[in-house]
Amino acid sequence: MAKVITFGIQKGGVGKSTTSGIISYLLANDGYKVLTIDMDSQGNVTDLLTNLEPSEFEGETILEAFEANDIKPYIHQVTENLHIVPADDYLATLARFLYTNFRGNISLALNDLIEPVKGEYDFIIIDTPPSLSEPMVNAVCSSDYVVVLAESSKWAFTAIPRFIDTVEFAAKNVNPNVKVAGILRTMNDSRRADSKAFVELIGEEYPNTVFKTVIKRKASTGRIAIEGLFENKELNEALDQYYEFYHELKNRIGVEEHV
Repeated sequence: MAKVITFGIQKGGVGKSTTSGIISYLLANDGYKVLTIDMDSQGNVTDLLTNLEPSEFEGETILEAFEANDIKPYIHQVTENLHIVPADDYLATLARFLYTNFRGNISLALNDLIEPVKGEYDFIIIDTPPSLSEPMVNAVCSSDYVVVLAESSKWAFTAIPRFIDTVEFAAKNVNPNVKVAGILRTMNDSRRADSKAFVELIGEEYPNTVFKTVIKRKASTGRIAIEGLFENKELNEALDQYYEFYHELKNRIGVEEHV
């Protein structure tokens, strides 16, 4: 049965799509069966994993899966082990569809959708939008674990407790199994004193929750959005710090390392 992991916070520019895409890629490369679900209408993780513009999937996205109440026809194969349900701009209309047509707990619509395919995957990875909208709430309420991403800035720092409150509210009222896996500090610019200060402040404020790994700004990592993951000559350099987080995450959620 798949472990469902959401990457999120109600703030943009913290590396959610990059991180969820990289973790999906690393898990699949390690032999796990992975389904990545793009719940962000920007479609960035769709672009990252397929190397196609989200508009290429018009009519074949997670929105249509909700409308059909069937996710299977909208699963696209990236590699043998890595599959994706893409998103495009039309996902912005999800709330209207749910409130107009969905019968049941709206916060569990995604959970209901993925339930029939959980047995086919080891992991389901969910990328989310930078807001506490229906796609984000559904992702959280469908998950076993939530990774909170926070760049080294004041606005990301102040967003952390509000997002953790959202996860805790979901656990209390909707899905008692969901929990915070940890806080990943991202986009750290080691040249800036304020960036370093917020890395330390987040660590001091959440000492038992932060991952030890801190993702630093690197040119090679930034170019992943251009070069992709599958034919990228500088991929090892781009991913070196993500390997550390990847192993930390698996340890946090109780996954044994492959020998």
